[in-house]
Amino acid sequence: MKKDNLAVFENYKIRRLYDETTETWLFSVVDIIQALTQQPDFQAARNYWKVLKNRLNKEGSEAVTNCNQLKMMAEDGKLRLTDVATPETLLRLIQSVPSPKAEPIKLWLAKVGHERMQEMADPSKSIDRARDTWQKHGRSEKWIQQRMMGQESRNKLTDYWKEHDIKEGEEFAILTNIIHQEWAGISVKDHKKIKGLQTQNLRDHMSEAELIFTALAELSTRHIAESMQASGMPENKVAGKKGGGIAKKARLELEEKTGKKVVAADNYLPSKTTKKLKGKG
Repeated sequence: MKKDNLAVFENYKIRRLYDETTETWLFSVVDIIQALTQQPDFQAARNYWKVLKNRLNKEGSEAVTNCNQLKMMAEDGKLRLTDVATPETLLRLIQSVPSPKAEPIKLWLAKVGHERMQEMADPSKSIDRARDTWQKHGRSEKWIQQRMMGQESRNKLTDYWKEHDIKEGEEFAILTNIIHQEWAGISVKDHKKIKGLQTQNLRDHMSEAELIFTALAELSTRHIAESMQASGMPENKVAGKKGGGIAKKARLELEEKTGKKVVAADNYLPSKTTKKLKGKG
């Protein structure tokens, strides 16, 4: 396991993996439970999670349903299937564990890059923080406005998905990729490769044109889904292809008129020269 896949809360090591498809960190649930309960014995923490998991399952908790299993490095050096969860799911699980460490670990999760947990309580924080970050990175006001408008379209689409039998995480990612593949002609993963991105958010490195066509594709998808009353994956896949197709037609027409490709390798990553200068300073 890479070093950046281990985080530390007080004296407890928390295993995590970055999902490039959903651009989300996934944390080992039992590691979080161990830190919450301040249990030095890992096996005891596993047993605690097993009992809690069974109880929440009986209660029909979505928090348990949203947990997935991925292979993570165990203490014996072997890869073993481990329950993992997003910060949002962990927030719900933490509420089920009576612990004086509940609030500190929530703050810790936010600190290690999960501002989304704060945004759940006050959505305006995410808008202000994002605008400040983009300004510091030298984005123009026009770009920032386009990025925020695109995010609004995205949020409305994902709200529709949530209400129509689409699960957050993998199913969101599948539909997002269908829409992207349709309008851009390439997958999200390949688009990131073209721009030389790894863990960075693709939309934060899009040009104004790429942002506009992404927003058009997602807005069109939502309107088509609403007109179809699409529910579940099969119907929303159809809506996604149709919505992405509308943006594709507009993209091809623009490219024909201008002679320029919309999907480009341009990004906002620091130049190598800038990195060297920072290193010397």
